[in-house]
Amino acid sequence: MNEMTLLKLLADDPRATITELADILGESEENVVAVKTDLEKRKIICGYHTVINWDKTNEDHVDAMIGVSAKPERGKGYDKIAERIARFPEVSALYLMSGTSEFIVSLNTKTMREVADFVGTKLAPIDGVSATVTMFVLKKYKVNGIIMDMEPEIEDGRLPVSA
Repeated sequence: MNEMTLLKLLADDPRATITELADILGESEENVVAVKTDLEKRKIICGYHTVINWDKTNEDHVDAMIGVSAKPERGKGYDKIAERIARFPEVSALYLMSGTSEFIVSLNTKTMREVADFVGTKLAPIDGVSATVTMFVLKKYKVNGIIMDMEPEIEDGRLPVSA
């Protein structure tokens, strides 16, 4: 079985059933389960996620992106700092970046105060962190390839006319 084809199918629709995947791939259900389980064990498949438009719920929800400037440790680079940041439950994503900040930290909390407290009491004091820049997400238009809340583009079928 082609693992890349299975991965692409799951990336497009993580809710696809084993039966559906087996039909598309032309494989037995047992083979699909075995390959999928192996991909999970090898941490190639790391999870299955639901995209939620929190703006349409009554739940308080704040997303923030924090640029973190840091100095690498001799012999360990940025990994030690990244490990410390990644272990905080508030952190939903952490990326080593090129550009003005070494890291981008994605945070999901209920209030802006929780973001401020996280930055001030947990993130900024980490050895090696030299500066932070916090940005709050004001509105999400597209997340993980999914358009959140825009009206569909209407095509009226007319041909453009030029003079």
